[in-house]
Amino acid sequence: MKGKFKFSLTAQVLIGLVLGIALGFFFPKTGAQMKPLGDLFINLIKMVIAPIVFLTIVIGIANMGDMKKVGRVGAKAILYFEIVTTIALAIGLLVVNLLQPGSGLHLADLKKGDISQYTKAAAETDWVQFFLHIVPSNAFDAFAKGDLLQVLLFSCLFGVALSLLGERGKSVVQFFEKCLEVFFNIVNIVMKLSPLGAFAAISYTIGKFGITALIPLGKLMICVYAAMILFVMVVLGSIAKMYRFSLWNLIKYLKEEIFIVVGTSSSESVLPRMMDKLEQYGCSKPVVGMVLPTGYSFNLDGTSIYLSMAVIFIAQVYNVHLDLMQQLTIMAVLMLTSKGAAAVTGGGFVTLAATLSATHFVPVEGLALLLGVDRFMSEARALINLIGNGVATVVVSKMEKDFDETKFAQQKPVHEKDRAFST
Repeated sequence: MKGKFKFSLTAQVLIGLVLGIALGFFFPKTGAQMKPLGDLFINLIKMVIAPIVFLTIVIGIANMGDMKKVGRVGAKAILYFEIVTTIALAIGLLVVNLLQPGSGLHLADLKKGDISQYTKAAAETDWVQFFLHIVPSNAFDAFAKGDLLQVLLFSCLFGVALSLLGERGKSVVQFFEKCLEVFFNIVNIVMKLSPLGAFAAISYTIGKFGITALIPLGKLMICVYAAMILFVMVVLGSIAKMYRFSLWNLIKYLKEEIFIVVGTSSSESVLPRMMDKLEQYGCSKPVVGMVLPTGYSFNLDGTSIYLSMAVIFIAQVYNVHLDLMQQLTIMAVLMLTSKGAAAVTGGGFVTLAATLSATHFVPVEGLALLLGVDRFMSEARALINLIGNGVATVVVSKMEKDFDETKFAQQKPVHEKDRAFST
């Protein structure tokens, strides 16, 4: 008789993570060759992100009708992002100064990597052009490149223009609603591969970089994780309490997405599911559509913590004493440069290189010390970014009194059909 076993998606991803770690550890060469499978899964998700963001925002704004509310939601989201990411930067500075992970380390004992590609990209970065780049010269090109900020701007303009049509635009809204259902069905299909994607990504990380890379910089990793836990428990916990919802319940609700992010080291891999699940959680579609995609560029809490700690860590290794004013200057520069971390090729390393070059307090070549261990901290950064954006979406919904408490009380896990497989 053929047996039938059911595993939740969470269990499947967890099994994939364990098997991936084992493969990377015991067979590093084979594990390092798993990278294409991990990239394939990420690309499958990325191909639907831009259309889903566009459709969600357009439908939300068109159904909202009130353009003042659209502007109000956007303004509240940006203000929230600035306040919380500034706190994240400050927590990073506080922890790294208290625990001193770079003190006592000798440069000769640390493995260095090649950072030329990042320093070159940082030198070529023009932040005025970055902000001008938010406006696409070609809307279709924005979709083709998957540039979320450009897609976001175009979506807002399209939604407002469609809303101004009134009743004449209803048929377009209804068509877009059907299209959105189709794209979410694509996501449901792709998510069946998430255990494989997590397995491949984590086995590549372990196989390529090796556990031994963690030993010299183990204290830095512990400090980064401690700072991020402190941020979640104290800052996000306090915010959740202020707006009367349970952070722990939200984290449990997003457990599947959390495991996928841990495996893939990318919060982008679950953006479509996050939009769907936060709406199921009680947030309104317009708020989810506007806040979540914007947060992926402007509300990188985990990245902010890591960036501030990395700069001071390098200073400690090189025995460069930074006074309070210099550290505040670094923090101020990071408040600007970190906003480009998601959109610039090379991400955090380009941002770090740009910050060190701008302040001249810490040697840029110190970035080479972080290359070996950076991949092992990317999971934590992506995870805190994910949780932070989930909290931000709930908070803005509650600010707008647009949170459906009844829906929240009656919520059921979404995508039930994707939680089981048979053998």
